[in-house]
Amino acid sequence: MKKALKITGITLLVVIILLIAAPFLFQSQIQNMVKKFINQNLNAHVEFNDVSLSFIRSFPKAHVSVSDLIITNFEPFKDETFITSKNISFTMSVKELFKNADEEPIVINSIAVDEALLTLKTDKYGNNNYDITKEDENPSEETSSGNFSFDIQDYKINNSAIMYLSEESDISLQITELNHEGKGIFSADKSELDTKTEANLSLTMDSTNYLNNNRIKLDALIGMDLPNSKYTFKDNTGYINKLPIEFKGYVQLLEEGQDIDITFENPESSFKSFLAVIPEAYSKNIENVETTGDFKVKGIIKGKVTEETIPTLDINITSNNASFKYPDLPKKVEDIVIDTSIKNTTGNVDDTYVDIKALNFKIDNDVFKSSILLNNITGNMFVNAVIDGVLNLGNLTKAYPIELDAPLSGILKANINTSFDMEAIDANAYDRIKASGNMNITNFVFTSDAMNKPMNISKMDMTFNPSTVTLNTFDAKTGQSDLSAKGTIQNLLGFVMSDKTLQGNFELYSNNFVVKDFMSDDKPTEAKTEAKTTNTETLKIPQFLDCTISAVAKTVVYDNLNLKDVMGTLLIKDQQATIKDVTSNLFNGKLALNGSVSTKNETPTFSFNLGANGFDISEAFKGLDLFQNLAPIAKFLQGKLNTTIGLSGDLDKEFTPNLSTVSGDLLAELLGTELNSNQSELLTKLAGSLSFVDFNKLDLKDLKTSIAFADGKVSVKPFQLKYQDITIDVSGSHGFDKAIGYSAVFNVPAKYLGSDVNRLIGKIDNEQANNITIPVTANIGGTFTSPTVKTDLTSGVTNLTKQLVEIEKQKLLNQGKDKVQGMLGDLISGNKSKTDSLKTQQNNAVKDVLGGLIGGNKTKTDTTTVKTDTTKTNPTKDAVRNVLGGLLGNKKKDTVN
Repeated sequence: MKKALKITGITLLVVIILLIAAPFLFQSQIQNMVKKFINQNLNAHVEFNDVSLSFIRSFPKAHVSVSDLIITNFEPFKDETFITSKNISFTMSVKELFKNADEEPIVINSIAVDEALLTLKTDKYGNNNYDITKEDENPSEETSSGNFSFDIQDYKINNSAIMYLSEESDISLQITELNHEGKGIFSADKSELDTKTEANLSLTMDSTNYLNNNRIKLDALIGMDLPNSKYTFKDNTGYINKLPIEFKGYVQLLEEGQDIDITFENPESSFKSFLAVIPEAYSKNIENVETTGDFKVKGIIKGKVTEETIPTLDINITSNNASFKYPDLPKKVEDIVIDTSIKNTTGNVDDTYVDIKALNFKIDNDVFKSSILLNNITGNMFVNAVIDGVLNLGNLTKAYPIELDAPLSGILKANINTSFDMEAIDANAYDRIKASGNMNITNFVFTSDAMNKPMNISKMDMTFNPSTVTLNTFDAKTGQSDLSAKGTIQNLLGFVMSDKTLQGNFELYSNNFVVKDFMSDDKPTEAKTEAKTTNTETLKIPQFLDCTISAVAKTVVYDNLNLKDVMGTLLIKDQQATIKDVTSNLFNGKLALNGSVSTKNETPTFSFNLGANGFDISEAFKGLDLFQNLAPIAKFLQGKLNTTIGLSGDLDKEFTPNLSTVSGDLLAELLGTELNSNQSELLTKLAGSLSFVDFNKLDLKDLKTSIAFADGKVSVKPFQLKYQDITIDVSGSHGFDKAIGYSAVFNVPAKYLGSDVNRLIGKIDNEQANNITIPVTANIGGTFTSPTVKTDLTSGVTNLTKQLVEIEKQKLLNQGKDKVQGMLGDLISGNKSKTDSLKTQQNNAVKDVLGGLIGGNKTKTDTTTVKTDTTKTNPTKDAVRNVLGGLLGNKKKDTVN
C-alpha cells in the first residue's frame, strides 16, 4: 500500500512538473503561429508584449494568452490606434499544439478579451479604419482563416469599450463598461446562443445628444441557423436604464447586407416605465413615486440594410393623462400627454422623420404644451415647432428632483411658432426661416458664482420675427446696480441650433452701475476655493458674441472710483471687447477713453488711450494706481492736470494689468499747480542741499512734460522748471518699484551767490557780468521713500571761470582795438616780430587784470614769452569754488533787489 501511494505521488509530481515545464517547450511555436496569422491576415502594425502558454489554468485544455496587444493603422489613418487590449486568451485541445503552422488549421474552443478599446472611424472621404484585412490572392480556392478555425463553445468580453466616429455622417457612438458573454455550439448547423450583455450607451448625431451614458442590459437566447446565416430572437428581455423591452424577430446576413424583421415593446404599461428611461442620476429612486396613466413603447423594424436602403421604421411612444409625484416633493406633475412617432415608410434614409405631436404637462394651474416635427433628419433637417404655455420656474424643483447650483424662480410665458431648415440657419437665409410669437419672463432671479449678488429680472419681454428677436423690455437689479435695456438679437436660432455667432445691438441705461456687483467675491468659500484650485483658466470673452452696446449711466462705481455721466459704446467680437468714445466726469474733470481688451490668446491683453481734462491732481493720485506708479511726485501737488495716456500690456487671471508688461507714453500739462514740499522726503533732501531754492515757490504753471514707460521703468523726457529767475533742467527715470535716478541742473544767476561773488563781478565792471549763470547739478538716487542727493560743483566752477575770463578778455580786446589794427598794418608791411610782441602784451594784460580781480595784485609781464608753472593753482577757479562751496554749504544768500 505504501509503495502504491509512493508511486502515485511520484507520478502526480512528474505530471505537475511536466504541466509547468511543457509550456516553455511550445512557447516559440505559439509565438510563430500568432505572428504568421497576423502577417497573413492584417494590413496594420501589430505589437504585443508576450505570448504565454499554460496547461494548468484550463486543464485538461491548453490556455494561450497574448498580453498588451496594440494595433495601429497605416494610411490614411497612419499611427492612429485601432485596438488595444490588456489580454486576449484562447483555449484549445493540447493536440492542437503539435500541429505545424503549415498544416491544417488550429481549432480554438473559447476566447476571452479583457480591457479592450476598439475605435471604429470613418473619415469625411468615406475611408474606414477597420478595413485592415488583406485581400485573398486566390479567392477561388478554399481557404481557412489563416491557420486558425473556430469551434467556439463560449466567449467573454470583459470591461471593454467600443467607439464609433463618423465624420461623413456626423455620428458618435460610445459603448463603455461593456461586459458580454455567450455560450453555444458554433460547429453545429443549428444551435442556440445564450448571451448576457451590460453596457453604457451614448449617441450623438448632428451635434444632438440622443443618449447620454444610458445603461442598457440584454439577456437574449438567440437561435442560430449557420448555413443560412440567420439569427432569431427567442426568449429575451432588454433594458434601457430600467425600462424593460422585449424583442422578437430575426437578423439574416445576406451578400448585399442584412435582412431585419424585429418587433419590440415594453411589457408593462405603467407610466413609471417612462421615469425608468431617465438615467437614475436624474430621476433618483422611483420605487415609491406615485404614478397614474400609461406609457407604451412599440416598434417594428423591417427590411434590408444595404448601401442604398434601410429597414422601414414604425416606432410609437405614447402616454395619456398620466401623472407622477415624488413622495418627498410638494408638487405634482399631471395631465401628461406624450405622442411621438419615428417613421420611415420607403426604406430611403432621407425619408425618416420624427413627429412629436404632443408633449404636454401641468404643474399647479400652469399648463405647458409643445409639438415638433423633424423631417429629413439625416440630411438638411427641417424643423417645425410650436411652444405655448406658462411655467412657474420655482415649481420645477418642487415637482422633480433636479439638482441645481442655485434655486430658480420667476414666471415664464411663451407662445412661439417657428419653422426652418438647418442649411438656412447655417447660411443666414432668413427668407427660409419663419418665426413669430412672443416670450416674457417676470420676477426671474438669476444666481451665478461669477456674480456677487443675484440678479433680479423684474421683466423681460421679447418678440420673435423671421430674422430677428426684438428685446422690447429688460429691467433688472443686482446689489446696488440697476439695468434697463432694449435692442435686437440676430441669429438666435442659429446660435441655439448650430453654434453660430450670436449677434445683437442693444441700448443700455443705468442710474447706478456698481462693477463689483457683477464680479465674484474676493474671498470665496472653502468649497469654492477648493474648486478654483483645479481651475486656473483665465476669464474669456465669449467667442460666440458679436454685439454692439450703446450705454448711458449716471454713475459707475469701479473700486474706489465714481464716474459720473458715463456715455459710450462697447463692441464685442472675436473674443475682443472694444470701448469706443467713452466719456465721463471724474476727479472734477473730464475723462475720454478708447481701447480694447482681447482674450483670443492664452494671455489676455489690453490697449487703451485715455484723455483727462482738468483732473484734480490730488484726487486722481488717490484714485489711480497707475498714476501713482507713473508720477509718484504728484502726491505732493495741488491743482489741475490735463493729460493723454497711451498704454498697453498683459492682464493677469484677475483681469488686472501686469505692471511688468505695461508700456506706453504720457503727455501731461499742469494748470495752476502748487507744490507742498514739506511732506516729501525727496524735496526735503533737495532743500537741505540747495538752500537758495524754496521748493514750495516753484513755478509749475503751464508745465508740460512727456514720459515713456516699459518693462516697469518710467523715463522722463528732459523738461524745465522755473524758480524766480532760476531755471531747472530735469531729466532721468524711475521704476514701478519706486527706485529713482534723476538729474536736476539749477542754472543759478550770479547775483544769488552772495556779496563775495558780486564784488568779484563788480571789479570786471561789465554789463555781461550781471547776466552770468552758474549750473549746479543735483544727482538724485535711492527711492522715493529713502532718497539720496549729491551735488556736483565741477561744471559750476568751470562755467563761471570761463565766463569771467571771456568777459574780461573781450573787454581788453575792445580796449586794444586800435593797437590790433596797428598790429595788422605792421603784419602787412612785414614787421612780424612787432605783431608777436603786441599779442604777448595783450594776453599778459588779461592775466594781470584777472589776477588783480581774484588775487588782489597785478603782476606785470615781460614782452617776451614767459614759461608757466603748471603746478600752481588757478586763482580764478579757487575763488569761484570758495564762493560756490559756501553757497551749497548752507551759506545764507544776500537779498537781491
